[in-house]
Amino acid sequence: MGKVVTKFGGSSLADAQQFAKVRDILLMDSQRRYVVPSAPGRRFPEDDKVTDLLYQCHRQASAGEDFQPTFDLIAARYMDIAEELGLKVDLGAALDEVNEKIAAGANADYCASRGEYLNGLLLADYMGWRFVDAAQAVRFDDKGAFQPELTNELMAKCLADGEPAVIPGFYGAKADGSVVTFSRGGSDITGAIVARAVGADVYENWTDVSGFLMADPRIVKNPREISAITYKELRELSYMGASVLHEDAMFPVHKAGIPTNIRNTNRPEHPGTIISVNLPHNSDQPTITGIAGHKGFTVISVEKAMMNNELGFGRRMLGVLEEYGISFEHLPTGIDTMCAVVSSESLAPCRDQVISRIIELTEPDTITVHENMSIIATVGRGMVHNCGTAARLFSAMSQAGINVRMIDQGSSELSIIVGVDDKDFEATIQAIYGAFVL
Repeated sequence: MGKVVTKFGGSSLADAQQFAKVRDILLMDSQRRYVVPSAPGRRFPEDDKVTDLLYQCHRQASAGEDFQPTFDLIAARYMDIAEELGLKVDLGAALDEVNEKIAAGANADYCASRGEYLNGLLLADYMGWRFVDAAQAVRFDDKGAFQPELTNELMAKCLADGEPAVIPGFYGAKADGSVVTFSRGGSDITGAIVARAVGADVYENWTDVSGFLMADPRIVKNPREISAITYKELRELSYMGASVLHEDAMFPVHKAGIPTNIRNTNRPEHPGTIISVNLPHNSDQPTITGIAGHKGFTVISVEKAMMNNELGFGRRMLGVLEEYGISFEHLPTGIDTMCAVVSSESLAPCRDQVISRIIELTEPDTITVHENMSIIATVGRGMVHNCGTAARLFSAMSQAGINVRMIDQGSSELSIIVGVDDKDFEATIQAIYGAFVL
């Protein structure tokens, strides 16, 4: 029998009605034997996420304020679900324990993790499945760094009997048992960890969208759905912010060669998007897979004659960025020029110091700072098989009257990255999409 690991997001488990949908999905396929729940999300736009309320409890308790009214809201959410579904789990005792630990000064990670923990207890009781506390198997070291190989070993042992299990997402523990959380959205990571540990045939990530779209629907009207994508393509698009999946969740399943299926809890009949290590090329597939981008970048452009003969030039320039804790996004270069594309937000507090330091260490002929730039990535495994892809892209931009400020294409030919003025961000995405899709 194959193995399918399912992860359900907060909107999928926001109330009793959503729990019922999840149960139907799990029972629809006997191979779905491992499930990773998130904490309850919003039931309506003005609603609170339970994780946000738990963080609020921690802040109030730490400040010596009365957190009980906030905690009562949390308890009511869980009790309403339990009562409506007729569950038998002793939820009151679990809630009392959490309440007491918050009052006793529990840290923020412990408080936030209880959202998934309590939802896991509810779902395990509802399904009649075993509950496995993630703190038993998801391991962090003494400094709070995730330990992937030890976690894989421990999780595999916990689930070795093959019995159906509910493993709450988002958190784990150090060897001493103290709870540590991943960053927000970390239940995606837990799902991928479980999939790798049990050698799943597929990791299903259920949320409130039916997979990925080729472009942001706020910019492109009714963009086409992406039925299949490789992990490498997703990495490129995720880097530019176009993802419904936590970026770190890709690594465990990618490493194990396990495909991920993004599905919609509210539309379980929809096939969603499949993410695989490799996908065969076929002539019917679009040249591009997706378009994504970000505003708010600055380009630091350094020009110096015979730069290529000056040993250590690049190291000195990048060393300044490191000195001020600034990561670079791209490094377009020419024989006598070197550019560093950085986040405007990270550069702003120390802009003048960075420029002065670069001048001091590199003695350039000129140094220019270009602000208000957007970076847009056009990604697709089909681009390598189609001649004239770059020509189509730049022709579309030219016809739309958009000036290209930067071009960067990797040797893999998986993506073409362009830099444009922030004011041209939306128009660029629309122009590129129109050239390849419409």
